[in-house]
Amino acid sequence: MSSSTFSLLFVVATTAAAFLSSSTPVSALPFNIPPLPIKNPWLSFMNLSGCHVGEHRAGLSNLKHYLNRFGYLSAAPNFTDSFDDALQAAIMTYQHNFGLNISGEIDDATLKKIVLPRCGVPDIINGTSSMTPLRGRGLFSYFPGNPTWPGSRSELRYAITSTSAVSIDISTLKAVFARAFARWSAVTTLNFTETESELDADITIGFYNGSHGDEEPFDGALGTLAHAFSPTDGRFHLDAAEAWVAEGDVTEASSDGAVDLESVAVHEIGHLLGLGHTSAPEAIMYPTLTTRTRKVELASDDVEGIQTLYGTNPNFEGMAPTMSNQEMNGGALGLMARSGVGQVVLRVLPAIAVGFLTLS
Repeated sequence: MSSSTFSLLFVVATTAAAFLSSSTPVSALPFNIPPLPIKNPWLSFMNLSGCHVGEHRAGLSNLKHYLNRFGYLSAAPNFTDSFDDALQAAIMTYQHNFGLNISGEIDDATLKKIVLPRCGVPDIINGTSSMTPLRGRGLFSYFPGNPTWPGSRSELRYAITSTSAVSIDISTLKAVFARAFARWSAVTTLNFTETESELDADITIGFYNGSHGDEEPFDGALGTLAHAFSPTDGRFHLDAAEAWVAEGDVTEASSDGAVDLESVAVHEIGHLLGLGHTSAPEAIMYPTLTTRTRKVELASDDVEGIQTLYGTNPNFEGMAPTMSNQEMNGGALGLMARSGVGQVVLRVLPAIAVGFLTLS
């Protein structure tokens, strides 16, 4: 190997290392390398597979925090890594709400559901499970006390108030949210109009990172995607760290962590109007959404729930018979298999080697 060739290899290697250690996105590298995998903040829960009551295992305290966040476990001064009776009861309630085998053990099926990206609104609020159906009706649910917008407010105004944390064009955002609101107005007596003035708005929409003033901090990419508050609060917040897809086919997105913006918007608007979560997997108000999935059509469970609150749009002709709109399984589970910076390094090194061999 000549000294000039060795020097060239050294320059290529150090340049690649500098790119990887800097904030420069992988797409800016001078060769075709897949983007960095997005790290799921809950992926470590998969290490708890098979855990059952009476065990002590590292990571159980983090799972307890997760279950507390979504209403399944009461708060404690310090969560421990012991699998106690309270955790078993919380797991059983979670398994019941999501239609899983109620074993009280942390099995693979339960973990695969837990690690999916989801809405930040709890499934259980003030001790009341919003996913437990009442006898004689569908699976839809409401917030405690059944809050709604008053009958005198059938014309609601919304404002997109905070977008600086994302790079999506404002005109594209306006179109996405207009479509999302239109899906609910099509089946109810409510109408929605965008306003440029936050002061004139009943509903405010914004993208935020981490802690943003409502005691419901975001956790970065995946994990919790967004949250909205019950009527008549009107706040709707989205995690700016997500790989949002606002136009085009989300199933063809380059990012493993791609999240369809309209799908999340339709769901959160349901909360803004008073709907809680449902146990019906085909419904918009189901808590989880897999990556690279588009899910925007209201299911019969959503329609029945919202019309019970606000009545029926006179022009609504009923639900067309369709096959169940089950969520696709590949997105988030495939992401788990592809996570890890080490895999990026394995992709980078062959590219460097090919460049070296070509030049030498």
